[in-house]
Amino acid sequence: MFLSVTCLCGQCLVKVNSFNFNEHICNFMTSLLPFIIKNYQAPVWRMEIDESSQTLFLEIRDHADKQVSFSALSLQSGDVYFEGLTTPERWLIGIEAAYDSVLLLHNYQSAMGPVHKGITAIEAASGKELWSNFTLAFDHLSVNGPVVYNAQLQPKKLFLLDVKTGNALKGYEPVPDQPLNNQIISPELVPATEVNSLYLPLSVYANAVHYISYNRFRIVSLHTLLQEHLEQHLFVFNEEGTLLYHDLLHNAIQKMQPEAFVLHNNQLIYLKNRSGLIVLNL
Repeated sequence: MFLSVTCLCGQCLVKVNSFNFNEHICNFMTSLLPFIIKNYQAPVWRMEIDESSQTLFLEIRDHADKQVSFSALSLQSGDVYFEGLTTPERWLIGIEAAYDSVLLLHNYQSAMGPVHKGITAIEAASGKELWSNFTLAFDHLSVNGPVVYNAQLQPKKLFLLDVKTGNALKGYEPVPDQPLNNQIISPELVPATEVNSLYLPLSVYANAVHYISYNRFRIVSLHTLLQEHLEQHLFVFNEEGTLLYHDLLHNAIQKMQPEAFVLHNNQLIYLKNRSGLIVLNL
């Protein structure tokens, strides 16, 4: 059954059914276009950005097959460095951190707990393993590189690691080896009543939206109720309330989803249906 509904731009009438309404695109809504669109075969579990090389790393977890894979792409050019990268350990492995064009992976001590064990270093440009050490454990990332410790020794003694070789450089010093702060901006979860109604084109479920005011942009992610199911939408407006971009992130879901997007160096990065990566240049 087809219905005549008004597009979210408020200016055109579209004959669609309730399942493909989001496929309609009008010129009014395409002021912003995706710079990167990348779909994966399983949900993206974690993303990590290497500030120095502007590389985005992704951890993809296929629960049905109990297989973890990794992908890397450039946030500057959109080029894919590698994807579908796997290790001998199929499941008990994940992203730890990224630094100086190197991805650091961790294993788990057991399938029953969250404690990390070991470090494997992967070169961003090639996906080649640079080194691995299963006695080390990651503590945190400093401005001078990874800070680690030997998990077999007590008390714990921190030291700085050469990320390219895995060699110890020196003992950790809190002042020169300060924590590395990334440039990622996450949205705030705020009551919808605190957001200008110009930026809320749909009825908001549970009076909660994720919101960022960034330069001239107002970015909103909200849930709305449609035919007894929830949908999650992403909107980008200018400060006057003109709709610049819209995407349907999830439909026919039973519960509210976590934050849908982040900002990094004038780029909007988000996941669609958990397995689709989209990046917009703002």
